Amino acid sequence: MKVRVLFFAGLRDRIGQSEFELDGLESGATLEHVRSVLEERWPFLQEYPLAVAHNCQVVSADVSLEEGDEIALLPPVSGG
Repeated sequence: MKVRVLFFAGLRDRIGQSEFELDGLESGATLEHVRSVLEERWPFLQEYPLAVAHNCQVVSADVSLEEGDEIALLPPVSGG
């Protein structure tokens, strides 16, 4: 199974790209599993308290994924 992962703000800058195609996931993989795969590739992600959106909706980590889903990693935002 293949999903598209989007990175925003400082996370995008630190990774050096705005999106990543994650292929080879088992059917029924969860967002929690995707995050662990991404943390293996980019260990510094463990430092970020990320919100995760699945197909444009912020959801919990136990959501099951389907082929072609879009996942967005949203780091904390500050401003003034």
